[in-house]
Amino acid sequence: MVQICYKYTNYFPTNKMENITPPPLKHGDCIGIIAPARKVLQQEIHPAIKFLNGKGFMVKTAPHLYASHHQFAGTEEQRANDFMEMIEDKTVKAILCARGGYGSIRLLDHMNFRKLQQTPKWVVGYSDITVIHGLLNGWYGLETIHGPMPFNFPSDGTGNESLECLLRVLMGETPIYSVKPNPFNKHGKAEGHLIGGNLSILYSLSGTDADINPQGKILFIEDLDEYLYHIDRMMMNLKHCGKLKSIAGLIVGGLTDMKDNHVPFGFTPHEIIANALKEYNIPICFDFPAGHVDPNLSLIMGRRVHLEVNGNGSTLTFEKPTIVQSFDNQEEL
Repeated sequence: MVQICYKYTNYFPTNKMENITPPPLKHGDCIGIIAPARKVLQQEIHPAIKFLNGKGFMVKTAPHLYASHHQFAGTEEQRANDFMEMIEDKTVKAILCARGGYGSIRLLDHMNFRKLQQTPKWVVGYSDITVIHGLLNGWYGLETIHGPMPFNFPSDGTGNESLECLLRVLMGETPIYSVKPNPFNKHGKAEGHLIGGNLSILYSLSGTDADINPQGKILFIEDLDEYLYHIDRMMMNLKHCGKLKSIAGLIVGGLTDMKDNHVPFGFTPHEIIANALKEYNIPICFDFPAGHVDPNLSLIMGRRVHLEVNGNGSTLTFEKPTIVQSFDNQEEL
């Protein structure tokens, strides 16, 4: 089991200009829940509403949260309208994506994220929500949170380490994570903006408007339920399109439920990734507790971070925010 420790610092800006940090939440604020990808059932989301209410937050569910259109949570227009309604709703202070699956990329032609740039609020999710992280971080200069989604909240409405971590970040605390050593780690120090998410999604976005710009950044990757040769294919894509040689460091999260064929591929997921980066002199942290794992610690995507990997383990330190919006002073739409 991964042993971790983390601490938090107070929420106040420094003088360095970086991405825009949405305002921190406080008890009594309203959190919106949308479903931009795969459909969900009411009983799957109710525990999250119960948990958030118990923590002192109001919850607003999108009009089409429980809609069904084939495997999706409604049509593209319904899902995009729900997203835009939460962005424009002045009572909603953060937006939780209900679950991943597939479908977020189908919303991009229907969305105007400029309005979110004008009135920033946290957008939270992972897996398929990697699409949204990439766009908001790269094109709109907004920070987002790679973290737990309502579909993953405990079914009895109680909390856990992942959810407590998420609430701390939403409420303005800046985390420092420490992870135990891993034999595949590569030692070193690096700093840069944190980008990335689900490896399969990053691969699918290659060459699109939502593609990442990894130059000088710390890349985070994780994945679920993939064949080993698919992992190799995706890492070869990142390597041969020049992305791996341009990053400042790599953080590898959960590589969960990997599969092999009848004829074994011959390498573990860790070996595949390590081999793809062996010629680059950058720090690499393996088995960071984020992604399709428990705990799934919250990462502030688009924030500048410091990564140090040595014989004692890995430390990921988030810088204090630089441009912090206030809900009281947000520009009128």
